Amino acid sequence: MEQDHCNHKTKHRPDTEYKALINRLNRIEGQIRGIKKMVESDTYCTDILTQVSAVTAALNAFNRELLASHIRTCVAKDIRDGKDETIEELVFTLQKLMK
Repeated sequence: MEQDHCNHKTKHRPDTEYKALINRLNRIEGQIRGIKKMVESDTYCTDILTQVSAVTAALNAFNRELLASHIRTCVAKDIRDGKDETIEELVFTLQKLMK
């Protein structure tokens, strides 16, 4: 099994994680393009808002997947290595996500 390599502000991801994240982002990008086309073609507001809500949910799912991976790999390793500043970084990140 390929191992995650976490360094300060960079991370090499295993191929499976990389591909899953890129696939999610590609789907989200497609949804955004669809919303743009809806606006361009004068689609009714509530239909556009419904699609925006779907994109928001997709981005939240992306965040959950990425955050879970980060905690399981980089955060866990840093805690085991005694790098307590990683906990503060995680708290700060969670606070930003919860705005």
